[in-house]
Amino acid sequence: MKNYKIVAASLLFTAFLTSCENTKKQEKEVAETETTTAKEINTHLKKEDFDATVDGKKVGLYYIKSDKITVAFTNYGARIVGLWVPDKNGTITDVVVGLNSTKAYQNSTEVYFGATIGRVGNRIAKGTFTLNNKEYHIPLNNDKNSLHGGKKGFQGIVWNVEQPNDKTLVFTYTSPDGEEGFPGNLKVKVTYSVDDNQNLKMDYEATTDQNTPVNLTNHAFFNLNGEGGGTVLNHKVMINADAYTPVDDGLIPLGKQEKVAGTPFDFTSYHTIGERIETADQQLKNGKGYDHNFALKNDTATMHDAATVVGDKTGIVMKVTTQEPGLQFYSGNFMQGKNTFKCGAKDDFRTAFAMETQHFPDAINQPTFASIVLEPGKKYHTVSNYQFSTEE
Repeated sequence: MKNYKIVAASLLFTAFLTSCENTKKQEKEVAETETTTAKEINTHLKKEDFDATVDGKKVGLYYIKSDKITVAFTNYGARIVGLWVPDKNGTITDVVVGLNSTKAYQNSTEVYFGATIGRVGNRIAKGTFTLNNKEYHIPLNNDKNSLHGGKKGFQGIVWNVEQPNDKTLVFTYTSPDGEEGFPGNLKVKVTYSVDDNQNLKMDYEATTDQNTPVNLTNHAFFNLNGEGGGTVLNHKVMINADAYTPVDDGLIPLGKQEKVAGTPFDFTSYHTIGERIETADQQLKNGKGYDHNFALKNDTATMHDAATVVGDKTGIVMKVTTQEPGLQFYSGNFMQGKNTFKCGAKDDFRTAFAMETQHFPDAINQPTFASIVLEPGKKYHTVSNYQFSTEE
C-alpha cells in the first residue's frame, strides 16, 4: 500500500513540475515576444515599466500581432496601449495614442486612454436609475452625471489575462454585486484578436445573477497620422447614420433622434472633422465639438458598417463595423496637453478622436432607446471590428 502511495505522490509531483515548467515556458514565450516586438517596432515601450502590482494583482504589458498589425495592451484597464500598421508608404505608424507605464496611466488626468469601458459605457443621467422597482445610485464623476461606469469603472481594474496564441488576448473580470452601485455579480470576458487582413476584433461577453445594465465598449483614442501626429481635424470621416441623438448641456440625450441632413452632423459622405466643428450650432456648443451618439443604419444583431476614417497625411483608412446600434464620435474636445504620450508628445487639444461602438447613452433611463438590461440566464454578446488599410 505504501508503494502505491509513493507512486501516486511521485506522479502528482511530476505533474506539478510539468505544470510549472509549462507556465514558465508560456511566460518566457510572452516575454520573448514582447522583447522581439519592441525591437522590430519602435514602440517606445518597456516591459519593466508596466511590471507592477495594483490592488494586489500583477500588471503587465502584452502584444498580439499578425502580418501587418501589432497591438500592445496592458491588463490595467484591459486597455490598448498602441496599435501599429503601415501607412501608404509602408512606414509603420502607431495609430492609437497611449502612455508608457502603469504609473503613467494611474496618474493620468485622462483615465480612459484605450481602456475597456463598463459596466455601462457613456452617461447615466444624475447617476441614477430604477430597476425592478428599486432605485440605484452610481457615483457622479462627470459633473452631475455618471460616466463610463462610475469613478473607477473597468478602466481602473487589473483584469485577469490569458494569451492562447500570438494573435489573441483574453481578459476576464468578475464585477461584484454592488460595485459602483450596480446590482448583481457580473462576469465579463473580452477577447481582442488580430488577423492577416489587419483586423482588430473586439468580442465582448457577460453574464449576471441579477438584472443589471450592461453597455461595454473600448475607448481607444486614434490619430491615423500617428501618435504625436498633430491635429485630427483634417481626418476625413464618414458615418453610416441618418440620425443622431441630440443632448443637453450635460451631454444627456433628450430622448429623441434627429436627422443629420442639413446639419454639421451629416457624415453620410466624407467630411473632415474640422470642416464644420466651429459652426454656430447648439449641439456642437453642448459637446464643445463632436461628442455625440449616432444612430447607425441596419441596427440589427448582424455586423454592419459604422464609420470610416482616413488619415490626411498617412492615407491610413480605419473601417469600423459592429453589431451595436450606436456609435459615439468624440473629437478630443477635452484633451488639454496635461499628459505625455509614449512617443514624448503631449495630449494636446484634438490630437486624437474616438469611435466607440455602443448602445445609446442613458438608455437605462430612456424608454425609447433599446434596452441595456441583462437578465440572469441570458448572455450579453457583441462584436465590433476595426480594420486598417490604406487609400488606393
